[in-house]
Amino acid sequence: MPQIPEPRTLRELRASGHIHRTVKAEIRENLLARLRAGEQRFPGIVGFDDTVLPQLERALLAGHDLVLLGERGQGKTRLIRTVTGLLDEWTPVVEGCEINDHPYAPSCVRCRRLATGAGEELPISWKHREDRYGEKLATPDTSVGDLIGDIDPIKIAEGRTLGDPETVHYGLVPRSNRGVFSVNELPDLAERIQVSLLNVLEERDIQVRGYNLRLPLDVLLIASANPEDYTNRGRIITPLKDRFGAEIRTHYPLSIETELVLIRQEAALGQVGADLPDHLIEVIARFTRMVRESTAVDARSGVSARFSIAAAETAAASAVRRAALTGEEHAVTRVADLPGIVHTLRGKVEFEVSEEGRETEVLAHLLRRAVAETFRRTLGGTDLNPLLEKFSDGVQVESGTMVPAAELLRRIGPVPGLARIMSQLGIGDESPGHAAAALEFAMEGLYLLRRLSKDEVDGTAVYRT
Repeated sequence: MPQIPEPRTLRELRASGHIHRTVKAEIRENLLARLRAGEQRFPGIVGFDDTVLPQLERALLAGHDLVLLGERGQGKTRLIRTVTGLLDEWTPVVEGCEINDHPYAPSCVRCRRLATGAGEELPISWKHREDRYGEKLATPDTSVGDLIGDIDPIKIAEGRTLGDPETVHYGLVPRSNRGVFSVNELPDLAERIQVSLLNVLEERDIQVRGYNLRLPLDVLLIASANPEDYTNRGRIITPLKDRFGAEIRTHYPLSIETELVLIRQEAALGQVGADLPDHLIEVIARFTRMVRESTAVDARSGVSARFSIAAAETAAASAVRRAALTGEEHAVTRVADLPGIVHTLRGKVEFEVSEEGRETEVLAHLLRRAVAETFRRTLGGTDLNPLLEKFSDGVQVESGTMVPAAELLRRIGPVPGLARIMSQLGIGDESPGHAAAALEFAMEGLYLLRRLSKDEVDGTAVYRT
C-alpha cells in the first residue's frame, strides 16, 4: 500500500504547502503531465489509441462531463475506471465526512460546524484515488434516493427534527464528491430519475426532498449508453443530453492484430491452466470478427469482446479436461477443442429472426472459415506433402477431444518437416502437446481445403484421403 501523507490536522496541511484543486483540474494537470512525458494514460485499454482516446483526452482537458456510446462489450466501463488513474494519488478530506469535504472548503453542515469548533486543529484523513470512484448500473428500479439521497428515518428516530439537514442520507453521487462517478447504461434510467441529475451536471449541487440544502459538488460525471437506446428510442431526456459536454463513440477492435492483443491480455489462460498456441488464438480472433460481420447476426446488438475471451478460455478448459482424464502431463489446446465453444457461446449472440433454429449451424460454419483463413495465412505456402503421404494406401488417423497428444503422434508417425510446420505456426516448444497441436491443425486445414477427408462422430474425427 502506498505511503499515506503525514499531515493530520488543517494546520499541518497548510504548512505542507498543499494546494486545493477541483477534480477536473487534478485530471487536467495530471493528464497534461503524462502527455508531455509520453507516459501511458489509460493502462489496459486496447485498440482506441487513434480513435477514442484522443477524443477522451480532449474532453478531460476541457473539463467536460461526458457520455461514452457503444455496443456491449466495447470496454466502456473499463475505460471509465481508468480515468481515476489521472487523479492525485492522495487527497485530504475532513475526517469522518460522508461526502469527502476538502478541509480548506467544508460544505456539509457537519463539517462546517466541526471546522468552526476545531479551527486549525480540524482533523483530516487521506483518501486514495482508488477510493474516489463511484458507479451505478442504471436499472428501472433505481430511485432518486439511490443517486442523490433521502431522509434517514433512523436519524429522525434519534430525536433530530425533520428539517435538520443532518437527517439526510446521501446517495451515491454526493458520496462520490471530489471524485469520478459513472452511470452505466444511462438510457435504462427512468426519465423522472434522470431529472435528478440535471442540477448535478449544470449547477453542481443537489436537492433532497425540498430541503433548503445546497451542497456544491465537485465531481466528474461519466455515463455510458448503447447507441441504439440513446439515439433511436430517445430514452435520455433532452435537457440531460444537453448538459454533457462531450459524446464519444467507442468501437470493437478495428484489426485482427488488436483482437489478438485483447484476447491475450484479457483471457485468464494461466488460471485455466492450459497453453493456447498463437495460431488458435488467431482462429478465435478471426471467428469473432466473422460473427460480428455476419448478416445472420443482429448488428445492433453487437458481439461483445467477452465473446472472444470466453472462447479462448473455453477452448483451453477443454484441453485441461482432456489432460485430467487421460493423464497428460501438460495441457495444450488443439483444433479438436474448438467445436465445443460453439454451444458455449451461442447465448452471447443475438441472431436475426430469420435465422431462428440455425444458430449452431451458423457459428460452426464461421468457425470452420476462421480455421481455413488462419491455415492459409500460416501454412498456405508450406510443403505439407510429407504429411499427406502419411495417408497413402488408405491409412486413417483418428483424433478428437479425448485423444492424448502422445497417442495422436503415435498414430500419425514421424513427419518430415514437422519442425518447419511448428516454426511457421510460431511454436517454439517442441513438447508432444505442441507437436500434436501443429499436426492436427495442419490436418484440419488440409481437410478444409479438400485435400483430405474427415468423418466426425461424437467429438471424434477420422482423417483420411
